[in-house]
Amino acid sequence: MTDQPSYTGEYIVIKALENGVTIIGLTRGRDTKFHHTEKLDKGEIMVAQFTEHTSAIKLRGKAEVMTRHGSIRNDD
Repeated sequence: MTDQPSYTGEYIVIKALENGVTIIGLTRGRDTKFHHTEKLDKGEIMVAQFTEHTSAIKLRGKAEVMTRHGSIRNDD
């Protein structure tokens, strides 16, 4: 058994398919707010984790997102 809450185990991998992909972390709690942003250039990869502070991740730009549930690409 671990001391970590169950919501900290979920990771996603984001691969930028173009320059300037923006990743925005959103807070959990009563009010949803932006708490962190990153920019990726084409070919860069970021591994992100849902935590006690991050309940959602918003992406702008062409990217591929890989999770344990599968992959999705935003080619629009």
